[in-house]
Amino acid sequence: MDQSVAIQETLAEGQTCLIAVQGVLVGVESVESRLLGLVRSHGEHAIFIYTHRRMAITAEDVCLERVLPIAEGFAVEEVTPDSDLRVIGSDVTVQLRSGDAGLLVRLPFGSQTRTFLQDVGQCCPGVVGSEDIKQNEKNLAVNQSWSHDNVDKAALRQSKPKTEVTSAMVRSSTMMVSDKASLLSVKKFELRDTIVKSQLVQKEDSYTSIQNFRFFVGTYNVNGQSPRGSLQPWLSHDIEPPDIYCVGFQELDLSKEAFFFNDTPKEEEWFKAVTDSLHPGAKYAKVKLIRLVGIMLLLYVKADLAPNISEVEAETVGTGIMGRMGNKGGVAIRFKFHNTGVCVVNSHLAAHTEEYERRNQDFKDICSRMQFCQADPSLPPLTINKHDVILWLGDLNYRIEELDMEKVKKFVEEKAFLALYQHDQLKRQMDEKAVFEGFTEGEISFQPTYKYDTGCDDWDTSEKCRAPAWCDRILWKGKNITQLSYRSHMALKISDHKPVSSMFEIGVKVVNEELYRKAFEEIVRSLDKMENANIPSVTLSQREFFFKDVKYMQLQVEKLTIRNGQVPCQFEFISKPDEDTYCKEWLIANPCKGFLLPDSEIMVELEMFVNKSTATNLNSGEDKLEDILVLHLDRGKDYFLSVTGNYLPSCFGSPIHTLCYMREPIQDMSAESIRDLTLMPLRMSGEAFQSEKPLDIPKELWMMVDHLYRNASQQEDLFQQPGLRSEFEHIRDCLDKGMHDTLLGSNHSVAEALLLFLESLPEPVICYEFYTLCLESASNYVLGRQIVSRMPECHKNVFKYLMAFLRELLKNSGKNRLDANILASIFGGLLLHPPPGQPKPDITEKRKAQQFIHQFLLREDNSP
Repeated sequence: MDQSVAIQETLAEGQTCLIAVQGVLVGVESVESRLLGLVRSHGEHAIFIYTHRRMAITAEDVCLERVLPIAEGFAVEEVTPDSDLRVIGSDVTVQLRSGDAGLLVRLPFGSQTRTFLQDVGQCCPGVVGSEDIKQNEKNLAVNQSWSHDNVDKAALRQSKPKTEVTSAMVRSSTMMVSDKASLLSVKKFELRDTIVKSQLVQKEDSYTSIQNFRFFVGTYNVNGQSPRGSLQPWLSHDIEPPDIYCVGFQELDLSKEAFFFNDTPKEEEWFKAVTDSLHPGAKYAKVKLIRLVGIMLLLYVKADLAPNISEVEAETVGTGIMGRMGNKGGVAIRFKFHNTGVCVVNSHLAAHTEEYERRNQDFKDICSRMQFCQADPSLPPLTINKHDVILWLGDLNYRIEELDMEKVKKFVEEKAFLALYQHDQLKRQMDEKAVFEGFTEGEISFQPTYKYDTGCDDWDTSEKCRAPAWCDRILWKGKNITQLSYRSHMALKISDHKPVSSMFEIGVKVVNEELYRKAFEEIVRSLDKMENANIPSVTLSQREFFFKDVKYMQLQVEKLTIRNGQVPCQFEFISKPDEDTYCKEWLIANPCKGFLLPDSEIMVELEMFVNKSTATNLNSGEDKLEDILVLHLDRGKDYFLSVTGNYLPSCFGSPIHTLCYMREPIQDMSAESIRDLTLMPLRMSGEAFQSEKPLDIPKELWMMVDHLYRNASQQEDLFQQPGLRSEFEHIRDCLDKGMHDTLLGSNHSVAEALLLFLESLPEPVICYEFYTLCLESASNYVLGRQIVSRMPECHKNVFKYLMAFLRELLKNSGKNRLDANILASIFGGLLLHPPPGQPKPDITEKRKAQQFIHQFLLREDNSP
């Protein structure tokens, strides 16, 4: 994820964040993360250092701590602190100094850190190149002026770190360990354009050979427990040490703090436990750690193989409630090992035996939404399937079906695993090609890994008495992959799951540099002959696209084939004059740019998707599904594509007061009526339609709440477990067409539809004008009631109706496991958020919004 976007939102006009990298302070008692951004201002540069609470997505997630100008006296050193000598690591520890201010920070191994340090070096004129600097030489001293009149100079001062840095510990910051492996991705041989790179990929077999390496893949659902004892029975089971470790955890932390704010001390506990339990027969370097709430993935490599790792990127996808919450979802690390692209995915899919369709959907969501930026910004992001080797691990949560508890246990006692496996949901879904298509799983010769009583090997004896199941799985996809072992580890007993591991022997493409140079020179010679020979031109499969009956949050895709002629060409969709983007917000071209060799073709998907940010203007007619795309060829001409469609208006994205005046279903109303009601100012609504009394609350809201009140008051995990997308689409259609008889779908699908409805409101339930007042009265119930009484009638009615409903749910908390804190956390940000154009709420404001809602959940409000 590009965290420079969050930094950019904090900067003044004229300042630009060029690149950002996340690191950890060295020489402090606790683990303190920092975000470093290289910022340019009017031709001068500085490093901005931010504190942050999580992966920085927006300005609300970061806080500026200090600025280090890249000016006279600035120096950057790569060092090896004493604390790192015990375990050789591939993370980069860097000493930054500017005047008397300094910082010692550990940056993660990978392409982002390498690029960051290279860019810092390029901002410093007079720096000696990497070819003139050897290990253990003195630090790089660089000079450049930096205008920092707006910087508090006192904030720049920092005491020297505790770790003493000596000249013998210094290495060149430009000598990254992965330079050799990144042969094809940097300009080492002056690779000027994508043509050379593409043809090198085509000729790959001529300069690579296959060498085998051992990959350990492990997964463990730890049920929120802290590590106790060594993990070596799991991680170091074999005599021969693996070359690479891929270690995944689920349910690292089950606390509400972790769920809502993605903060947990368990990350450091389990990271240390893993590091201390790696195979004693080798030294390892940590390559990357990535975590989403309780889903964590660690990647290690043998220290002597670290120079062959490059292009490391990591991403997360939440598939929990509303498609975003991170209690379920996946994390992934992609990297290049020698010349083979590897992607490792750790996922925690939806729970409960009957939810196999939801698990299938989670898998598809992770595959479609997980995208990795490439080192070359001209290339589109990589998806999971765009890798040579894919290793997928995790608590996939597929269960055993059609067998009662005793029958399952009897199969296990008899070790009749093959017979039991015939009833495994994952096997059946894969046989039907409903999920994990193209993946392979080895033979399961161990007993189910779930569910046990904590501390022993007894099956679950709790009140729920869950049936045994193979929830924890490891699958793979790709060529030259041999599974050497697949097993569980019964010796670890701290969780209700048992850890699982698999050892793979994977054939990796290793570059012969001499053959590579020869292939490269041949390509360059052939290109020289045809350079400037012709102007690129392409043939398009069609130039007009119509999207019929587009619905709210329902993706439609049209396909465009671009067929190239005889000249290699680079294509890109470009913005039109006076427009910032190449298309409107509800449209995207995937890929939006790329490269074509002669006589080749590419399929481009035009994706139309209407969400909360675009629905209101489409409902009102202020925007229409009409756009022109400009396809530009480098050194060639432009092609123009017409994109149109018709949008079916929806209650999603409609204002509350508009819906209160709609007695008919929205799709039965004329476009003119919808437009008039949608554009009607909130405070004028009563005056403008005095002849017709509005409904107290929108009928669509009543339908959803009434359904939940009658059917879901005792539903476990309500508002915390997502529903099915297909059921949401049916619920949306019922609301928009006035099908009042029933809302078909699970309780979880109706609950999620309610949350999505509230999220889509252009004016939240608590109007924007009251946002600040509500935060100020977060702990004063009397003032809070007074603010609610001043809200427009329809908004006041909706707020009171929702609070009454949520209080009814709390009366059944023994069954539905809800409490006021959970509901306040879920509904706080939906009912109360700042106006457009204002910064997104920080952690303090989020907590106050929750506190404001919380006080209404604990007290009955009988005021009129």
